[in-house]
Amino acid sequence: MHHKTRIALTAIGILGLSMAAQAHAQGSESEDGEKYITLASTTSTENSGLFDAIIPQFTDKTGIEVRVVAVGTGQAFEIARRGDADSLLVHDTAGEERFVEEGYGTERANVMYNDFVIIGPGGDPAGIADAETVAEALQLIAEAEAPFASRGDDSGTNRAELRLWEAAGVEPGGEWYRELGSGMGPTLNTAAGMDAYVMSDRATWVAFENPQNLELLFEGDEALFNQYGSLLISEERHPHLKHDLAEQWHQWLLSAEGQQAIGDFTVNGQQLFFPNAE
Repeated sequence: MHHKTRIALTAIGILGLSMAAQAHAQGSESEDGEKYITLASTTSTENSGLFDAIIPQFTDKTGIEVRVVAVGTGQAFEIARRGDADSLLVHDTAGEERFVEEGYGTERANVMYNDFVIIGPGGDPAGIADAETVAEALQLIAEAEAPFASRGDDSGTNRAELRLWEAAGVEPGGEWYRELGSGMGPTLNTAAGMDAYVMSDRATWVAFENPQNLELLFEGDEALFNQYGSLLISEERHPHLKHDLAEQWHQWLLSAEGQQAIGDFTVNGQQLFFPNAE
């Protein structure tokens, strides 16, 4: 029976990842003869439940398992640069284009998008619900010195958040701005515990089960658009990788079948990712 193994990268798991990478280089089949690839991706695609919904469909069609290393986008890039993953699915278009330009990737393609949202305590002490732009919302949070929980982990979400602060003309810091170095789920948990504002991808927020006093307070600005891309890793740079299997995964994501699977995924009746392969 085909199955999917998820690998969680934690402080304890880094050694395990290194060992997995060493085993990964030794062949393209698991001990029971099943074909697999290692996919470096983001905590948002994992935490939302998307992979649980779409990977079994791909495996049923191709016989190829997809083993997900779910980390921040910055870490996912590093794993791929080292040749410890066969494929990459992340959400930092500028970083993805650099990855290809630097020769680590051979192709990047749009797969899907959603958006970021600003979450905060229901009382909205900074008054961001009435803001007209995300820049104004962030300026209000800074002016009020209201607690703000940042992932602080060089993820795609964290990179986008920092770009938005910069565009708003704000340099966040001080006691009110907490950089956590955590994934999206743990960051939302911390924000809930401290009644803080936080920027989240919509998918993880909708799937989040411990909101406590948190509510979605700001959404809809075009600056909050969140694009995801799939990348093929350079065969010339990393010839040991399973490029033929990774190509099948990449093409399936872009195919009508893969795009349909992404569009069909919902949580509480809400579609979380919108396919946009060209």
